[in-house]
Amino acid sequence: MKVLLTSTLYPTPQAPKIVGGAEIFARRFAEGLVQRGDEVEVIRAASSPGQERESCNGINVYSAPVQNIYRPFTEQKNAVLRSIWHAVDDWQMQAPLIAERIRAFKPDVLHSNNLSGLTTAIWRVAAQLGVPVLHTLHDYYLTCPRCSRFDQGRSCEHTCTSCGILTFHRKRATHWLSAVVGVSERVLSIHTDMGLFAETPIRTVIRNASTEPPREPYPRPVCTTEVTFGFIGRLTEEKGIDNLMHALAMLPRDRIRMLIAGRVSDEEQRRLRALAPAARIEFMGFVVPDDFYKQVDVVIAPSIWHDPGPLVVADAKAAGRPLLGTRFGGMPEVIEHGVTGWLTEADPQSLADSMLAVASDPHKIDEISRRLIADTNKWIFADVLSSYKNLYEQLREQRMSRVRAATTEAPRAVGKERLIPR
Repeated sequence: MKVLLTSTLYPTPQAPKIVGGAEIFARRFAEGLVQRGDEVEVIRAASSPGQERESCNGINVYSAPVQNIYRPFTEQKNAVLRSIWHAVDDWQMQAPLIAERIRAFKPDVLHSNNLSGLTTAIWRVAAQLGVPVLHTLHDYYLTCPRCSRFDQGRSCEHTCTSCGILTFHRKRATHWLSAVVGVSERVLSIHTDMGLFAETPIRTVIRNASTEPPREPYPRPVCTTEVTFGFIGRLTEEKGIDNLMHALAMLPRDRIRMLIAGRVSDEEQRRLRALAPAARIEFMGFVVPDDFYKQVDVVIAPSIWHDPGPLVVADAKAAGRPLLGTRFGGMPEVIEHGVTGWLTEADPQSLADSMLAVASDPHKIDEISRRLIADTNKWIFADVLSSYKNLYEQLREQRMSRVRAATTEAPRAVGKERLIPR
């Protein structure tokens, strides 16, 4: 099987930038396919002018020039320029590098992930060249220029007029797709409820699994005097970091210890500490996930947006750590309350009450942790690969059937033409 995989970001030594889970998934996924014997090429958005092809772990990675006024995931505070960027992104029709690699590589399928900077033009070009297109929904790019459906401290329940205008073409472009995959039911339903993918033959869900290398989970000794909670990821408003700080300010210092892993400036660290000055908080900075999970009893994900399928849930389960999450996005679909973790409301008081309730029963923490460790029926990354491979095979077979049908029909048409009197 030949797969042309696209992603806005794809971390390599020459372009290591990581913003979220989508690019981590893309690289782990591409390398997993290669390990199974498939041929993979990757196209990402260029992070610098004239970026050359790079070979990384046996995969050729090409960088497509961004045909816009600035590159994805760069700071742009000017509202007018932002609007221009999104408008240009929405109306692009050409993807020269995609066309070039399709003609040279001859993929069986194009699998797109995040689209910022690459745009839906890649779907149009691939479909017109006869290649089936599968898209995985990791964010809300198709309905929201910010990709998050989050504004002014709240998750958007409706699409505003400006978002509707700026994503008009993106929605229409979904008719080029052969299949769409949501990493959760929630992210897929938000799109389909808005009328997207009405013409897409295959609409399905393949949940995330941990992208960390397989390892033996490790139990934590039961501690009845204090519980260590841990947060890992981007320290941003939509991830609920401010609400978490406010919750910590309400909790007893002697019972709760908090570890926070993720890149954060000194200034932001001071701001967050000021929200809970008496709390026991340790900012770990950017750390290897394994080092984080070994030190925490309970992972907390206080998101206040509809996070499509946060990898932290899968990573925590793989590490044998219970997770306290909010009822947003894909989390309620993968956390069984009181069995594999806990669910709570996202406001500071609810977070504080839930954290205190969890900390008051350390033996329950141990019980859930041991249940996760002993689970022999875990959804793992190999299952994710197999599910996508099945979809690829289905799309390839459909394509071959169409080719056979066209080949069969052509001689008949010629034969009939010969019978037409002149």
